[in-house]
Amino acid sequence: MGDTTAVPVLVLSVSRDPVETLNSLLRNSGLAAHCTWIPAVQDVPDALEQLNPELVVVFAPSAEQLAGIATVRDQMAAGVPLIVIREQVDSKVTGEDMSRGARDTVSIASPAHVQAVIHRELRAYRMERTLTNTLRSAQDYRRQLETVLHRSNDAIAQVQEGIVVQVNDSWLELFGYADASALVGQPVMDLFDGATQAPLKGALAACLQGHWSDHLLKAGAVLADGSGVALELVLAGGEFDGEACVQLIVPAHKRDERALATELAEAMHRDPGSGLWLRQRLLRLCTERLAKPPSGGVRCLALLGIDGFREVAQQLGVTATEDFLAQFAAQVKTMLGPNDIAGHFGAASLLLLLERGNARDAEAWSESLVERVGRHRFAVGESHVQVSCSAGLAVLSSSDEGLDASAAVALAALHKCADRGGNQVIVNERVDQDTRVLAYDQVWVKHIKAALAENRFHLVQQPIASLTGSAQKIFDVAVRMLDTQAREVLPSEFLPAAERNDLMRNIDRWVLRASLEIIAKRQPDQMFVRLSRDSVLDGTLPAWVGEQLKLTGAEAQRLCVQVTEAVAERHLPQTQALLSELRRRGIKVAIEHFGAGRDPQGLLGAVPVDFLKIDGSLMQGLTGNPGLQQRVRAIVDGAGKRAIATVAERIEDANTMAVVWQLGVQYIQGFLVHAPEEVVLKS
Repeated sequence: MGDTTAVPVLVLSVSRDPVETLNSLLRNSGLAAHCTWIPAVQDVPDALEQLNPELVVVFAPSAEQLAGIATVRDQMAAGVPLIVIREQVDSKVTGEDMSRGARDTVSIASPAHVQAVIHRELRAYRMERTLTNTLRSAQDYRRQLETVLHRSNDAIAQVQEGIVVQVNDSWLELFGYADASALVGQPVMDLFDGATQAPLKGALAACLQGHWSDHLLKAGAVLADGSGVALELVLAGGEFDGEACVQLIVPAHKRDERALATELAEAMHRDPGSGLWLRQRLLRLCTERLAKPPSGGVRCLALLGIDGFREVAQQLGVTATEDFLAQFAAQVKTMLGPNDIAGHFGAASLLLLLERGNARDAEAWSESLVERVGRHRFAVGESHVQVSCSAGLAVLSSSDEGLDASAAVALAALHKCADRGGNQVIVNERVDQDTRVLAYDQVWVKHIKAALAENRFHLVQQPIASLTGSAQKIFDVAVRMLDTQAREVLPSEFLPAAERNDLMRNIDRWVLRASLEIIAKRQPDQMFVRLSRDSVLDGTLPAWVGEQLKLTGAEAQRLCVQVTEAVAERHLPQTQALLSELRRRGIKVAIEHFGAGRDPQGLLGAVPVDFLKIDGSLMQGLTGNPGLQQRVRAIVDGAGKRAIATVAERIEDANTMAVVWQLGVQYIQGFLVHAPEEVVLKS
């Protein structure tokens, strides 16, 4: 057995000589045994109790003696093997001994057989003992777990292969069920609304594979009475009946007096039916937010209105209309981003201050909301109502005149929606006069040229996270300009002027040079750097990049140059030439904002790339939109056939992350992973 621990063996024989013979035989076979001699049958009970033997050997017992020893063994040490040794052995004798309780009968005249049988029985006994202890531990763990589950204030359900296998009392109480039998054995998806099911499926699968951390999943629960409630779920791996499972946990919120006082104060400024801000507090919050510069991306004011609301209100009546408006607000709330502000602007309109990666993201989010409302059936009383809504958007810039002017622009856009029949989104950007743009550019061109001359730029990084468990260090970089007081200026403020005045080529080269220096010093696995249209059309860029690689000593494969889908479509020959030349030099290439153009799959076949970054506009409303999910899956499948890695842009919540994980996306970036301005890379 290869075990050096002395095995306690109880030997029953008339004289001591057989004990020495057996001890020598076992040691010669490599088994360290400690044999204790028992000369009389009546001493067996005490020996079993005191010595805890792993083996009992009896030399030439009578039939009565063997039966008596086996009975005592069964009472005090069940499972310990009992071996009989005789001078002569045949099948008849062995059978009779085994019928009286022995495991086997051997002859001392065949020492090899004796050794083999004893080794076999000891191994079987130890395996059985280990299994018994394991099962006992598992049973103890199961009892402890059940105690924790049922005493916990958190609502907990355990799910295996999509089926509820166990729930605690808090879960039953939360969902309105009297008995666990109503839930155990049922599909967990039946407990959640359609918009929640896609992200929940992805999160369950990710959790089982160990790819889900402590993200909160927003969920719409369907209670026993058919009503709904918004929850936040925590997912954790677990075990049930020896098999892996996922625990769905709704944490019990512990409120202290200070938190309760804050919530009560806020509740006074929220509509009791919808939970959204009332108009006065809404306008104040928007004003306060607009007084501070955005951390990144753009802000957009969205005004939502219900199409034909007057007719709907007349049809429903006053009381039912209030119920309908609360349900409409609930549809909006489920889609809000973490930094969005939303509240009541008029009797049937909502005002939202959205923060998104760009204006197209805000527009796509609004389109997804309009589509979602249009296909939703609002249960009002005993009837169902279907309506459409529209959204007027005003994109805010650093030159905005404030909330009043922006709200007026959004309202004008909403009126256009009504004039065109509703059920649509219109973006009404404030149009600047040519003279105003010219004056604006003159100021910025001066600042940009001075910043380039004085090296007043720096880079910020945004981590790109793997959804497959990889520990790669991958970053996307963006440029920031510093004014003369060293205050950071966002790209949205100075890049438009740079694009209109042929300054992007110089800025791109500054970013490339700084990125290569960082790559040489810190050696990230991958660093993404975007190029403008001007650089794509610059035929001298590949040779310049080659020179910079030599000067900095950076490894080419760590750099990934990315071009937008729009630029690639509009300038396909130049894009093909540039990316092919960069790949020839060992540099990775990518298409960003992919999937929103005219022919994504055609472009994919025309431009060989290493990465596709799926446009953030496709992430807006993805969790509850099967059509969008199909579009993203088609992109992932097309990329997979060409061995191209996929990155989902602008992931801002765990629900969207869960869906893209299920769709097969390999990497994500966005505020859920990290805000780009929080980690500064200095060259």
